[in-house]
Amino acid sequence: ERLKAAGVPAEELSRITNASSDRLTPLIEPIILYFHRLALQRVIRENMVMHLAEEAGLAEAPEAPAQMWVAIAFVDLSSFTALTAAMGDVAAAEVLNRFSGMVRESANRWEGRVVKQIGDAFMLVFPEPRLAVACALEIEQRTASESQFSAVRSGIHWGPVLYREGDYVGSNVNVAARLAGAAKRHEVLVTGAVSEGVKDGLPEGAETVSLGKKRLKGLPEEVELFEVRTPESASEKVQDPVCGMELEPAEVAATLTLENKELSFCADECLRRFVVAPERYST
Repeated sequence: ERLKAAGVPAEELSRITNASSDRLTPLIEPIILYFHRLALQRVIRENMVMHLAEEAGLAEAPEAPAQMWVAIAFVDLSSFTALTAAMGDVAAAEVLNRFSGMVRESANRWEGRVVKQIGDAFMLVFPEPRLAVACALEIEQRTASESQFSAVRSGIHWGPVLYREGDYVGSNVNVAARLAGAAKRHEVLVTGAVSEGVKDGLPEGAETVSLGKKRLKGLPEEVELFEVRTPESASEKVQDPVCGMELEPAEVAATLTLENKELSFCADECLRRFVVAPERYST
């Protein structure tokens, strides 16, 4: 498409396409086999560990085939929709690419796996609650230190799930997803099962704080929530009310005082949008 837009003639475009295809086609089968073998090795390893744990009495036998205990984490950007509306698809895609790289790097570092990505939301699984919490805290720390970036929120639950065709399903997956949806900017919310599982495994200075029982959307019963807090949890950045970007003082491009409150904006365009329709944006 870029070559077409640049005005490359049709014959030349066809020649370039065919030449690229001739070079890439022989690589397709080896690449597929390589990743298939990697996935197979991981499944075999996880299955072996699961059965050894059951035989040693370290884990309960599953109630159904392909049932396993995992920590499920959901992480997403708290204002990605607003950012896309204000900045456009290209700028939003750049932010998402940065976020995706950080999520995947942190997941690999903490023995996790990205199960799927839907827009700006990632579903991750980990063999232990402490690994999931450590990963979520690392993602929070990394994104919070990024220049002009959206705040992240996370939800983590621990329990049995069913493995089906490369995905994980069950009520415990739903709990983790609802936790992430209920989390505010910079929050890492976990259930009691996770809080209990990380008592002796939290990073130095981190703690779990009970938020009491809450009703989560779509769940029949209230869930006791805990927030994982660290000394760095409090953010000193300001938030652009239009796009949701978090800004250091030096990154503020424009300000506006409204009802004795100073609002900060990442660009003149966000200020313009706010002035035109301030009722659209929460301040």
